Amino acid sequence: MKVRLLSIGKDRSGLFEPAVQEYARRLEHYTRFELIELTEASGKKLKPGEAKAAEAAAILARRKPQDWLVALDERGTLLDSVALGRYVGKAQTGAKDLLFVIGGDEGLDDTVRAAANQVLSLSKMTLPHRLARVVLIEQIYRAFTILKGEPYHK
Repeated sequence: MKVRLLSIGKDRSGLFEPAVQEYARRLEHYTRFELIELTEASGKKLKPGEAKAAEAAAILARRKPQDWLVALDERGTLLDSVALGRYVGKAQTGAKDLLFVIGGDEGLDDTVRAAANQVLSLSKMTLPHRLARVVLIEQIYRAFTILKGEPYHK
C-alpha cells in the first residue's frame, strides 16, 4: 500500500514543514509515503471560483484508479484516531492506496468532494491549511502505530 498526501500551496512561514518532514520520515517505516504539493491557483489571474476549479482539476488528475480519495473538508465526518486506523487497515486489506487531499485557501471544489471515497474533517474549528497538514500526517502515523499495536497511541 502507498499513502500520498496531496496539498495545495507551500508553507511560507517555515513553522510547519519540519514537523511534516519528521512524520513523513517516520511513516516510511510502515508504508510507502509521498508528499505532493501543487501550486496554488489563487495567485493566478483567475475569476472568483476559478481557482478552486483549476485546483480540483489538478488534484483529480493525480488520482490513480487504485486510490481511495480522502478529501479533507470542515463538513466531513469526524473520526477518532482508532477509527482512522481502522480505515487505513481496511485500505491495506483491500489492496488500495490512500490519497489524502487538503485544498487551498478557498477550500476544495465540490467536484473533489463528490469524487472522494471519504470526506474527513479534522475538527469543527477552522485550521490553517499548513497546520491541518501537520495534524493529518501525525494522525496517519498514529493510525499505523495503532494497527501495529505500538505504544505511541497511548
